[in-house]
Amino acid sequence: MSGLVTVGETLALVSAGPLAHATTAGVGIGGAESNVAIGVRRLGAPATWIGRVGRDSLGSRVLRELRAEDVTVLAQADETAPTALMVKETTSPGRARVWYYRDGSAGSRLRPEDLPAAALAAADVLHLTGITPGLSDTARAATHAALDLAGARTVVAFDVNHRARVWGDRDAAAVYRDLAARADVVFAGEDEARLLTGTPTTDPYALLAELAETTAGDVVLKRGAAGCVARLAATTYDVPAVPVPVVDTVGAGDAFVAGYLAELLGGRPPEERLRTAVRCGAFACLAPGDWEGLPSRPDLDTLDHSDPVVR
Repeated sequence: MSGLVTVGETLALVSAGPLAHATTAGVGIGGAESNVAIGVRRLGAPATWIGRVGRDSLGSRVLRELRAEDVTVLAQADETAPTALMVKETTSPGRARVWYYRDGSAGSRLRPEDLPAAALAAADVLHLTGITPGLSDTARAATHAALDLAGARTVVAFDVNHRARVWGDRDAAAVYRDLAARADVVFAGEDEARLLTGTPTTDPYALLAELAETTAGDVVLKRGAAGCVARLAATTYDVPAVPVPVVDTVGAGDAFVAGYLAELLGGRPPEERLRTAVRCGAFACLAPGDWEGLPSRPDLDTLDHSDPVVR
């Protein structure tokens, strides 16, 4: 089984406390698509990341980290553009601000010709987000090319994952609607669903119904601490979140998607897909970082233990 294939930009990550006074910082990587690939792989399914990095030390860091997580990496190295940088400032426990330095980055120069056709044709699941098409015209073309190259049996998953600073004043919603219409499962947070559908409703079931109008596939509404609601094969599900002490919420949505798609790859029923999704989202909140806290299969069981030490 070829498993999950995803396309997008992975950035180098610098993280610190309040930056105006910080004297030390951590260095890592982060990116919505690669976060999902790592999450799926940790849960036991194959995962492949397709992207573009600079031929620089930060690009080497990206490739090394992904390969260390046993993710198959199919990446172009750009000789003239740098690897993008994300800076995360933790202002207080559980609260952070993020800045992106990705204009002219190697990842923003992703092109349709960078895509390995054979890997996309063989994918069991193709995972795309709304971030990549916002990076540049060529990255948007590559996103649609990935859809064109996907095999007839490939399940297309689209996570809106809206980034206002990526899109600026451009019309992201129109692009999202095009992608949702071609997807077999669409993921969105509540604000993202309102952007995609144009509806102002705050009722989650009404919002889910509006989201379902954007695609012939399944829809999952991510609600954070309220869990999720979903319409899968014409059946509506409401799954509560797993309450945990929150350290860092960055990457929780990607963890949710990874949990769902790993179970989809395993042929699990809808209830199990959603249950694993909310548990993975909870796990991601327990540790700092975009992906470091993503769980393995044995980790998921520890949420049921009252004793903080599992013996």
